[in-house]
Parts: sequence; structure tokens; C-alpha cells
Amino acid sequence: QVQLVESGGGLVQAGGSLRLSCVASGRAFSTYAVGWFRQTPGKEREFVALISWGGGMNRYADSVKGRFTISRDNAKNTVYLQMNSLKPEDTADYYCVASRRPYSMLYSTNDFGSWGQGTQVTVSS
Repeated sequence: QVQLVESGGGLVQAGGSLRLSCVASGRAFSTYAVGWFRQTPGKEREFVALISWGGGMNRYADSVKGRFTISRDNAKNTVYLQMNSLKPEDTADYYCVASRRPYSMLYSTNDFGSWGQGTQVTVSS
């Protein structure tokens, strides 16, 4: 498993932007699909975005499509989540996740064996 550390969260006004980073330690990071989930108090963790090990495939939750972009730099062991046009409903703790399972099989929280500690994003109206 890889260890994941998120950063880049914070407080931003609606319409603003943030870029989250997820840095992985451990070898073979480039063989992992990496994604983001988010969670607000009292709710289940919600899928946000996913990128394949090589970066050639990605998918997004409908709620963030067109506003968020996931990317990766395997030379830096880092995955990014660029979040634009933020809305108050994007407020949540954001978690980086990773898995060596095939990209096409990754959908739920149970599909990911590596989780970061989370970074908080607050969008004010």
C-alpha cells in the first residue's frame, strides 16, 4: 500500500478556486489508480473523481463535472484536484484514495485500500 497525504484545503468564497494535492510515499505509485472522495458530517463518503495509473482515463461525479479536474504527475508521486467555480455544497472533507485494482472496477469506498487523512474545504456563500 502507499501512504497518502493531502494538502491544499481551506476557506474560499463561492465562485473561487482551490487546488488539492495528494502526495504518495512508497514505490510503484505509478501503478495505482488514484481518486478523491468527500464527506460532510452525517453523510456517507461521496465519490468525486478518479484517474487511471497512467493518467489517460478519468471520471467525475456529475455534481463536479466541468468544474473539477483531476491530474497526476507520477515523477512527483502527486495527484491534483483543481476545483473551480466552487459552490457552498462543495464544502466537505476531501480524501485521497488509491488502488491497484483495475480502473474499470473502482467505484465505491470499499474498492480502495489506501486512504489519506483528509483535508477540509469550506466554501462560503
